[in-house]
Amino acid sequence: MKIFIDTANVREIKEAVSMGIVDGVTTNPTLVAKENRSMTELLEEICALVSGPVSAEVISLQTEEMVSEARKLSRIAKNIVVKIPLIKEGLQAVRVLSREGIKTNVTLCFSPSQALLAAKVGADFISPFIGRFDDISQEGMDLIRNIKLIYSNYNFKTEIIVASVRNPMHIVEAAKIGADIATVPFAVIEQLIKHPLTDIGIQRFLKDWEKVSQIQTQKVSSAR
Repeated sequence: MKIFIDTANVREIKEAVSMGIVDGVTTNPTLVAKENRSMTELLEEICALVSGPVSAEVISLQTEEMVSEARKLSRIAKNIVVKIPLIKEGLQAVRVLSREGIKTNVTLCFSPSQALLAAKVGADFISPFIGRFDDISQEGMDLIRNIKLIYSNYNFKTEIIVASVRNPMHIVEAAKIGADIATVPFAVIEQLIKHPLTDIGIQRFLKDWEKVSQIQTQKVSSAR
């Protein structure tokens, strides 16, 4: 399963890329606004840091305006993927953009039927927001299971991006289901690495090595 980092912060992206685990980046208007920089300049820098897809979202809600905005975004870099909201006008825009060879990531998906329609109009990626289901005491991963089944039934090429990830278990469950991608905040990526038993093991090894070093030092001293 591929891992994207869900951020527009260049420092976080650089650090995650240095780990060798990041396959792409997803951004949205909220994340971009936090950086207080020109969107175009920021996206150019991000696209230079990663070779994989970098999702940038349109602001417009009308089909023609979304298409126009998407064309401009796609010219920023070859690895830009345009995020389009899952509304009727968005699906119409995706159909146009797909024919023009502009890659799209249909976002704010909350049902299998929405995911089916996105695949039919040619979306390259679909982003179901699982964490928001969990926030209202519903099982978000059920949505991933259903989308995966539908896409497998009809050999749709649309890749599933598990979005709105809240914790490492979301990522593990996504991988077990067979989702193509999980897009993850930097803080959750750090949580993936850590385990208390790993920390305890390292501490024990260091203490044991300290004992060995002391014995070696004593032997050298007594031999003089």
